[in-house]
Amino acid sequence: MRALLLLFGLLLAQAAFPREGTAQGAARQPLLPEEVLAASERHFPAILKALAERQAAAGKVTESLGAFDLVFSADGFDRMAGFYDGTALGGKVVKPLRPLGAQIYGDYSISNGDFPIYEDEYYTNNGGTAKLGVLFSLLRDRDIDRRRFGEIDARLALEQADLEVMLTKVGVQQRALNAYWRWVAEGRQLAVYENLVAIALDREQALEREISSGRRAEIFLTENRQNITRRQTLATAARRDFLVAANNLAFYLRDEDGLPLDPPSARLPSAEVLSSLPAPAAPEALDMAGTLERRPELRILRTGAERAQQKLALSENELQPRLDLNMELAEGFGTLGEGGASRDGTDAVVGFTFSVPLERRQAKGRITQARARLESLRQEQRRVEDQVEIELRNILLELDIAQQLMALAQQDVELSEKMRQAEIRRFEQGASDFFLVNIREETAANARIAFFTALQRTRTAQANFDAATVNLQRLGIGEAATESP
Repeated sequence: MRALLLLFGLLLAQAAFPREGTAQGAARQPLLPEEVLAASERHFPAILKALAERQAAAGKVTESLGAFDLVFSADGFDRMAGFYDGTALGGKVVKPLRPLGAQIYGDYSISNGDFPIYEDEYYTNNGGTAKLGVLFSLLRDRDIDRRRFGEIDARLALEQADLEVMLTKVGVQQRALNAYWRWVAEGRQLAVYENLVAIALDREQALEREISSGRRAEIFLTENRQNITRRQTLATAARRDFLVAANNLAFYLRDEDGLPLDPPSARLPSAEVLSSLPAPAAPEALDMAGTLERRPELRILRTGAERAQQKLALSENELQPRLDLNMELAEGFGTLGEGGASRDGTDAVVGFTFSVPLERRQAKGRITQARARLESLRQEQRRVEDQVEIELRNILLELDIAQQLMALAQQDVELSEKMRQAEIRRFEQGASDFFLVNIREETAANARIAFFTALQRTRTAQANFDAATVNLQRLGIGEAATESP
């Protein structure tokens, strides 16, 4: 029994340790923008809300299709007492169609007994009477009616909901990238300040030894302690900014339950990891027409204008007179009933109904409203197009300048590092003083701070450019696999 328990424990340990090691290994991996984008796309509440509203719009499409459902109805009666003893039973199936506002129907009725003359339409043969008919609209409701308008409008609303999902995703992913690169920049800047503090603390120990041996005056130690205090102040402020940036990033970096996940400082990408990431794409010639065509907010406005155009067509339809054409075939079955020979045989009937709206004020009022709505949307589309074009040009300019500034900042880092190392060698050889060494160190640190600031601005400009040009791949947005009803 003890051997079995030991073996069982070993098996459990072997099963548990790889998972723990994998989890720990994943936790040590640097946090990269792809992970943030994947988490925000799957779990960010605004995106989930837009998806839920899209689902509601899909339900509206299904509801609108119900106007074309096959409908069955039945009626009948039986005289329980009185001079006449007629009994009648009938059923009807109606199927609305889209072309010409048509509908087809089938009717079957059967009766027994006597009916008064004013109810002689109930007479059938002993096997009943079947009818098959079709109804067409030749003027009003020919091209559009409320059923077809409801379906078209619901489908356009679903298209708008899809675009709203895309617009929400683009905005969320853009802000998630901005939050991520701010967190990276603040974290790397904090590391620079902490390194400055560590250098000053190490130097303090060396100075204490040199002062005790008489090689340095005590004023150097006082000056170094002043530098330590100043650098610790900068590091403390940088730590505050880093923690704030981490809180902002947690808003987008969410776990599988959708809860905000604080990014561990241990997962901050190192300078080497950052340098290995693909560089921001060089700005290219802007395809303004193609970009305007892809922008979700403009597509939403164009779809809204199409909905308004359909509303206008429906209102204009209501000004038309109604002329409906009805064709029907009727066939009696079985032997002759109480109605006699007139109910036997095959009947072919063609009929029409005609009506003209006279004052038509409701339709005219709806037309005025629809035209005003359509014009309003057209002007709004024009305004947004002009605004987007200006924003795109400014973003492209910002991206171009940010890349140039980052390249210059990188050169400054390299040059200031060379000057720092040279000044330290001179200081160790006694050819320099403590004041110049501090200046070189802080100049090199400021150059690194400026580089990480330029890196943040460049990556932010790239994210803004990708959002403005709707570059779904760079924003980590998968193509929505939605299936319309």
